[in-house]
Amino acid sequence: MLRPEQMSKVSVTGSRDVMSEVIETIHELNLVHLSNYDGSWEGFEPGNPIEGAEEVSDKLVTIRSIESILDVQDEDAGPQRIVTDDALDDELEDIRTKVNTLDDKQNELQDELRSVEDRIDSMEPFAELGIDLDLLSGYDSLQVAVGEGNTDEIEQTLRDADDIQEFELFTGGRTVAIFAYPTDDADEDALDDALVGVDFASFEVPDASGSPEEYVSELRHERQKLESKLDGVEKELHDVKLDGAGFLLAAEEKLSIEVQKAEAPLQFATTENAFIAEGWIPTEKYNKLASDLDATVGDHVEVDELRRADYEEGHPHTVTEEAEEVATTDGGHVVDDDEQPPVVQDNPGPVKPFELLVETINRPRYFEFDPSVILFLTFPIFFGFMIGDLGYGLLYLAFGYAIYSKTSSLALKSLGGIALWAGLFTAIFGVLYGEIFGLHILGETIYGEMGPPIKKGLQPANAEYASTWLVLSLLIGLAHLTLGYLFGFFEELSHGFKDALLHKGSWIILMLGVWVWIFSKQMMGPKPPFLFEVFNGSPFALGFAGFPASVGTIALAVAAVGLVLMIAGEVSELGGPGALIGTLESLKSLSDVISYTRIAAVLLAKAGMAFVINLLFFGAYEHHDEWHFMLSYGPSYVNSHYEGASIIFPGLMHSGVAGVLVGLLILVVGHLLVLALGVTSAGLQAVRLEYVEFFGKFYQGGGEEYEPFGYERTHTTQD
Repeated sequence: MLRPEQMSKVSVTGSRDVMSEVIETIHELNLVHLSNYDGSWEGFEPGNPIEGAEEVSDKLVTIRSIESILDVQDEDAGPQRIVTDDALDDELEDIRTKVNTLDDKQNELQDELRSVEDRIDSMEPFAELGIDLDLLSGYDSLQVAVGEGNTDEIEQTLRDADDIQEFELFTGGRTVAIFAYPTDDADEDALDDALVGVDFASFEVPDASGSPEEYVSELRHERQKLESKLDGVEKELHDVKLDGAGFLLAAEEKLSIEVQKAEAPLQFATTENAFIAEGWIPTEKYNKLASDLDATVGDHVEVDELRRADYEEGHPHTVTEEAEEVATTDGGHVVDDDEQPPVVQDNPGPVKPFELLVETINRPRYFEFDPSVILFLTFPIFFGFMIGDLGYGLLYLAFGYAIYSKTSSLALKSLGGIALWAGLFTAIFGVLYGEIFGLHILGETIYGEMGPPIKKGLQPANAEYASTWLVLSLLIGLAHLTLGYLFGFFEELSHGFKDALLHKGSWIILMLGVWVWIFSKQMMGPKPPFLFEVFNGSPFALGFAGFPASVGTIALAVAAVGLVLMIAGEVSELGGPGALIGTLESLKSLSDVISYTRIAAVLLAKAGMAFVINLLFFGAYEHHDEWHFMLSYGPSYVNSHYEGASIIFPGLMHSGVAGVLVGLLILVVGHLLVLALGVTSAGLQAVRLEYVEFFGKFYQGGGEEYEPFGYERTHTTQD
């Protein structure tokens, strides 16, 4: 689980006479991740596509263009089918002709429709004005302008204009028509010049005559006819889609497969008479490849396992005897220890969804640990511990199941799977906390007077739990970070024990030394007392009151050793500046662990939000340092039955019909908000701890995705 599937580099060498049969066999197996030939071997050249590849590619482009026009989706496929070459020639040509004709007609109608709509838009202001179009132009002595503007401002401006003798304004809706008589010595742009400083948007007067209302009416009728014709064309296209979608998808798949096969030689090394194909394959599948090729072409090809990739960076791969023989035959080209194999993450079904979280950062490299299983073990626990409510947990489960079961996207399915696990642990912790939607009725029902085994620590009577969760968060951080450093340590071992100790082991020594000292009784003054109380009494009597002062002295010495080793590692990598950088970075041994206190902080914040929402609706009172919601009685009952109780808030539930209605709205919307914020706060904080704190100790990513040469058929059957 922590390592990807082991991969082997394989070579297939044979006569070009059987290259097509080899390509066909490898493609059907869908196992070999082909490597591109880099042209470095003397006497070998990259192969050429198989004859007919260009024609097949052209047909594939045509089909995809038709699918785009028809908006064909995978769900339109229908049953699997066999697509013959005759169908590709005849049926495809028939569909292409129909679609191109209808598409051209559709584009033509859409252009005409846009033109009519533009004319309607330009004419509507004149229709609002209500003046015949032939009255708005063609004058010798009058100047006319039509547009939108402030009539009072226009009128005042024209009244003050020196070049305008007389004017008249006509308005209709937001449109203003200005008829102006300029002075004798004014030029032909006198009206336009007068309106320069006015907020006035001018319209161009259409080249038409008669009533604009009638013209707009005619244009709208023409638009209706065009829309009707366009609907008819779209219906015809839809009918073509219904009839041809299955064929098009199957034909696309068939041609995609043919293009893959035809272009495969581009990745091969070839001579006039022979070829060599190399690639990666899961080691356990190598025998399957060899036996299938032997059954297909027999002695005409030689299949060799060149090497099995080790999991340690920088270490030579295991080179097989067959590889040595091939290396001798073709000049040693197979020895390339720097090439990294593609990555096939090897996780059981429940862990698979968490590969999405890992790949969000980047796919692990072949020699890195795959942290998916650690995310599976920690992320849902972090999330569930922070939310800890049966009601919210069941809703997360429902959402997760809906996403997982109703979608076909692998990414969405993974999100659904993550939500299922997060919801499950939220529900489990909800039962342990005895809470459902922030109410404690679950704890009272299941556990009786004793109450639930753990509490969130929000109430004054249970405040010691808040301190406990704070300390527990620190311990979780120590364990999580130590695991991350251990992963990094084992990965660094490929470079030698010294590098592993200096770059990763030193951090473990430093961090554990610092925190053992913090939990020791040495120099108790600046240390918070709760560090030594929460596991030595209430709520957990585990008998731990801190490490003795002597252990603290040893821890300081250990931390000093870790600091020296860590600085030495920085100096060996960065030279002189490494000492300063190492000294500054040593503070991370403290800050990184403290970062995990966000677990306790989010826990209390979410509990507080749920409490406030329930408080507003049900109301609550305080009695003996405990808060109680008034679920079945009101403030008057509390005052008469609980001496010394104080009402925190009377509750909208107990304030009449209007209060109940408003309160119900607050209750539902409020809990939905907490549900959503659970993802954006608890979810993101848990992800941050994984990505920033945990991954940062050992993980880089950047592995190559395993993409085997082949095709998973969904629309076609084997010919």
